[in-house]
Amino acid sequence: MGTRDHLRRLLSPRHIAVFGGDTAAGAIRQCRRTGFTGTIWPVHPRRTSIEGLPCYPNASALPEPPDASFLAVPRDATVEVLAELAARDAGGAVCHAAGFAEDGPTGARWQREFVRAAGRMAVIGPNCVGTLDYLDGAALWADQHGGRRVDRGVAVITQSGNIGQNLTMQRRSMPLARLMTVGNAAVTGVAELVEALLDDPRITAIGLHLEGIDDPAGLSRAAVRALHRRVPIVVLKTGRSELGGRANLSHTSSLAGSDVLCDAFFRRLGMARVHQVATFLETLKYLHVHGARPGARIASASCSGGEASLLADLAHDHDVALPPFPHDTARRLDQVLGERVSVANPLDYHTYIWGDFDAQRDCFRAYLTTGFDMHLLMLDFPRADRCSPEAWQTTLDAYLAARRHAGAPACVVSSLPEGLPDPVRTRLLDEGVAPMQGIAECLAAIAAARQVGLAHVAADTVQPLEPATEPGAEALPLDEWQGKRALAEWGVPVPAGAMATAETAAEVARDIGFPVVVKAASEAIAHKSDVGGVHLGLTGEEHVRDAVAGMAGLSRRFLVERMVRGAVAELIVGVHRDPQFGPALTIGAGGTMVELLDDAVTLLLPVRRDEIHAALRSLRIWPLLNGFRGQPPGDVEAVVGTVTAVADYARGHAHTLVELDINPLLVLPGHGGVVAADVLIRLGTDERGGLDG
Repeated sequence: MGTRDHLRRLLSPRHIAVFGGDTAAGAIRQCRRTGFTGTIWPVHPRRTSIEGLPCYPNASALPEPPDASFLAVPRDATVEVLAELAARDAGGAVCHAAGFAEDGPTGARWQREFVRAAGRMAVIGPNCVGTLDYLDGAALWADQHGGRRVDRGVAVITQSGNIGQNLTMQRRSMPLARLMTVGNAAVTGVAELVEALLDDPRITAIGLHLEGIDDPAGLSRAAVRALHRRVPIVVLKTGRSELGGRANLSHTSSLAGSDVLCDAFFRRLGMARVHQVATFLETLKYLHVHGARPGARIASASCSGGEASLLADLAHDHDVALPPFPHDTARRLDQVLGERVSVANPLDYHTYIWGDFDAQRDCFRAYLTTGFDMHLLMLDFPRADRCSPEAWQTTLDAYLAARRHAGAPACVVSSLPEGLPDPVRTRLLDEGVAPMQGIAECLAAIAAARQVGLAHVAADTVQPLEPATEPGAEALPLDEWQGKRALAEWGVPVPAGAMATAETAAEVARDIGFPVVVKAASEAIAHKSDVGGVHLGLTGEEHVRDAVAGMAGLSRRFLVERMVRGAVAELIVGVHRDPQFGPALTIGAGGTMVELLDDAVTLLLPVRRDEIHAALRSLRIWPLLNGFRGQPPGDVEAVVGTVTAVADYARGHAHTLVELDINPLLVLPGHGGVVAADVLIRLGTDERGGLDG
């Protein structure tokens, strides 16, 4: 893992040792190109010089322990050199070689040797291209790249060297301050790198391209710290499909993990997830310029009704609001534009004032008085090699002049990426206006900034994940009676009931009061209704005897419970244990058609009551809980309390709970409460070899 000081030395080196031949020479050239002013020591057992610098034969011969090393040597030699550097207490290394855990069992054995050799050093890789520091000039990188020095900007961590290299070539004016390609991340992981980046005030936002999440608890701690530091994190996570997950595994040995749980993880921690490289870049650029904002009320202006309509549709898709202009703004626009223009948001200001600097400036001054969270100007410049851009330049000049006067948050948005040329983008960045390339990408960025901004507001309530624990190898189910008794002790309401034999079932039913439900009580039957193990609405003793006789082949013990009627909705509340993320809580539409309805939300533990409320409101079944078409609403507070009790039970049995399922949880109207009608619990063996009930 390396110490914090070792990682600091690796990322801010005074001197760099470069191991290898021609590839190492490339790293020296890239360091010079990016303006690294520290000392570079080439290391090669046979060469006397590389790129005009004298060579040292091995790590032991170096004048002092290097802060950073770039290892461009074969797999076997990589492990040997790491051990030599660790013996000298070097800061850390970037390891280029492949053939480790991504390369089958033999490679996995080599990776274990690699980790042992690293000792206390910070090590990035193996199987990575390297790292680029455009802030201070250190390039532990041998290949070409397209970045240039910046004073402040965005840091990107990626598990793909090729995607990382592509990002340096972007033509979107996202100020890239640091790029780290981590490959297999065998020693120093993404979480440690995020923590280190948060120590640098020049980093304005962090982008993560992840193929897997190897340390969810560690990354969650880093993400919580980022919330408190107000540094936004944007995630491009691959492996959503089965094929994508297999590609990740063959690439860097990463397990993609459940995508539903990944979404729950990012949502909980205020990390904005995107699904395309273009949106990744545009969102990071937007956050660099404007930061995270808890609101997403926007205004839009263009000289085209078609553009206005397109933007309105896309804003709806991204849940970005286009509220009506405030009265004063609308009045001022009416005065400037006259009766031929219908003033509305989005604004089509027509072409009557096109090319007229004063008229456009006055229009934009009025437009920028809305007080909304963001103001967009739609503007695509023509091709400079075939057209004259003067009129478009006038529009831009007028908008920037108005923006300097108003001081309102503003973007310029092109419908096509090539619609904003590089000089225009540079000027906009200098003016504090985000140059956004693509309408959908811009709106996705605004929505992402709102998500992160809301998380910043609630930062004090966000908790990191607890490390996942594994239960015993054998998972044993409780029968339903045992499961309900266990949950009842934690505050989960269950029906009045009792256990009975075939001979006593009718008498027990009479004592409970009709109508009743009779179930076969067997831990071997998970879904009793599928095998005829449930009889509902029994209204007399003879009905009970007939039901028990019909279930004789399923069990010799029966659970008799009072029938609960009048529910306004049926929910499923479940907990399952994930090997990466630990206990995951699912809330959704329940009953016999739970798979068909596919209406559920997953949360990671620990969970807050407000998160449960929000999850319920996001369900398609929410109108039933809230009172649909004059029907009485359900007891939502009782639902929240019961889900909280289930989460508490799960945390209280963190070492043994494998699976918990309440389906259905019957939601009664008004303040009638809820009832857990059916319960399934599976527990693993604890460290004493018994069940933790």
